[in-house]
Amino acid sequence: MQSGPTIVAGDAPRLARAVNNLLDNAAKHSPPGGVVEVVADVHGVRVRDHGTGVPADDLPHLFDRFYRGATSRGRPGSGLGLAIVRQVAEQHGGSVRAANADGGGAIFMLELPAAVPAEAGTADGPPSPTDSLWTT
Repeated sequence: MQSGPTIVAGDAPRLARAVNNLLDNAAKHSPPGGVVEVVADVHGVRVRDHGTGVPADDLPHLFDRFYRGATSRGRPGSGLGLAIVRQVAEQHGGSVRAANADGGGAIFMLELPAAVPAEAGTADGPPSPTDSLWTT
């Protein structure tokens, strides 16, 4: 996959809020001193934590307003952070999804319509949730 400049048109403060919410979520679900991996490219932003992952029953509801998954109950939060991410993604013609990562943890993928400037080249296509997402 090639990397380089990518242009996303949109409301910068709202997009920043969505990315910040993904990062906050990953930090909350990572072990102390754990690593949060982030990739931003023409396919969007992917955030991976190395926590316990998401119970299968919670995956379909993660982006619902006020939803608090089994691993979030008892932690600070209102259940709005990931719902805001979905709202911002949809307002910008994109989407967001989550999956459990091979080897543990979760991956959140914020996909947005983007353009690669002509001089930057093109990428190979979007990765699947099971691809190794962290090499460029």
